[in-house]
Amino acid sequence: MTNHTQVDATQAVHFPPGFLWGAATAAFQIEGAAHEDGRRDSIWDTFSRVPGAVADAHHGDVACDHYHRMPEDVALMADLHLASYRFSTSWARVRPDGGAVNPLGLDFYSRLVDELLTRGIAPWVTLYHWDLPQALEDRGGWTNRDTAYRFAEYAVTMHEALGDRVDVWTTLNEPWCSAFLGYTAGVHAPGRQSREDGLAAAHHLLLGHGLAVQELRSRAPQASLGITLNLTVADPLDPTDPRDVEAARRIDGQFNRIFLDPLLRGAYPADVLDDVAPYGLLSHVKDGDLAVVSTPIDALGVNYYHGEAVSHRPPPAGHSGQAPVRRPTSSPFPAAHDAHSHPRGLPVTGMGWEVQPEGLTRLLLRLQEEYTGPAGVALYVTENGAAYDDVPDADGYVQDDDRLAFVDAHLRAVHDAVAHGVDVRGYFAWSLLDNFEWAWGYHQRFGIVRVDYDTQVRTPKASARWYSSVAQTNAVPPRDQRA
Repeated sequence: MTNHTQVDATQAVHFPPGFLWGAATAAFQIEGAAHEDGRRDSIWDTFSRVPGAVADAHHGDVACDHYHRMPEDVALMADLHLASYRFSTSWARVRPDGGAVNPLGLDFYSRLVDELLTRGIAPWVTLYHWDLPQALEDRGGWTNRDTAYRFAEYAVTMHEALGDRVDVWTTLNEPWCSAFLGYTAGVHAPGRQSREDGLAAAHHLLLGHGLAVQELRSRAPQASLGITLNLTVADPLDPTDPRDVEAARRIDGQFNRIFLDPLLRGAYPADVLDDVAPYGLLSHVKDGDLAVVSTPIDALGVNYYHGEAVSHRPPPAGHSGQAPVRRPTSSPFPAAHDAHSHPRGLPVTGMGWEVQPEGLTRLLLRLQEEYTGPAGVALYVTENGAAYDDVPDADGYVQDDDRLAFVDAHLRAVHDAVAHGVDVRGYFAWSLLDNFEWAWGYHQRFGIVRVDYDTQVRTPKASARWYSSVAQTNAVPPRDQRA
């Protein structure tokens, strides 16, 4: 692993004028109101009812009750000096079965946008954060090419409702998770376990993205359009061992480049196509698809939590590099069964994920050099944060020093990339609120604001107060001045 030198943490670091400070959430994780005002089941509603799929059978029926407490939550964002709020709209609320529009669902998002603008907060809309209408899954979900076209229709619906007030649009959040955790590993909705299905879903997600970008661009030529990818830094555990180098190549190919290359270069990487050849990816690629997928975008969202030290050998017993609720019966990677993540002795979060901020610097540098710089695409860190075992005091306040230190270190990593000329224009903390953390249910808390799930009381944590100051001053203070 190459360590990139970072700014001395005892010094303040100042970000460029206009750097965008925000926080992010996702509809299914916070909204609740699962069966109100015309909303119908998404794949996550269905998956949550499968025994053993989600820790302690937790579900999203209430979540953070944001659907009913939205004005209070927007006021909280304003109190934290957030300049932008990245949220997702629920396809299952807006076009509940993939067909007819639900006016009540649209109205909620229209009211949210108005509330944000009233408070001086720029809305950043993500169209898809994993909550596919179950009715579409029943017709094949993302393995069905038609879903890509239904997604474009949904994008048009959202733009017709909000396009007069929303200037920034993200099509998909983390298609790697949607495709490979959902359709190959089976640990996310819809819970399928098929290499072929995962690859079909990956291509159709990308096709849906491209079709949606074309529709939005035709309606709003000046809007900022993009996609958000979760990306990793895959380092060979032993750089002198060709087998570890090969394992790291496969992870990089099937995590990063399988999406980056078609989006920003207009072609799938040749080595990845060779790796996955037995599983039928190319059978789903029709003439003209890659021209659609690579329709020019304005922004690439980067979600980063940790990198990987990869070996051809399995890790020591009891060490997996991750801590999911249930182990997948197969790797989420279609053709990387001999690639394994190893612990490196770094600190870990409550999820068991290693804390590796320098990896973010290297990732951003690589993206600009190989992808976004040549394409003229701006970078935003659209998710970064950590779950820890928060311990509230009698008033519900959490002195979350570990999370604060995590964000501090990663902001310094972003600044290091900016100082080396990378065009990074904003940072969104994940997450604004503690929420439903997918297969972990409510056991993992990523929020900078604590949510008491019994009372729904929101209490900003120490990290929120500190982050508010960062957003207000456009600078990270010296370590000895942390709140």
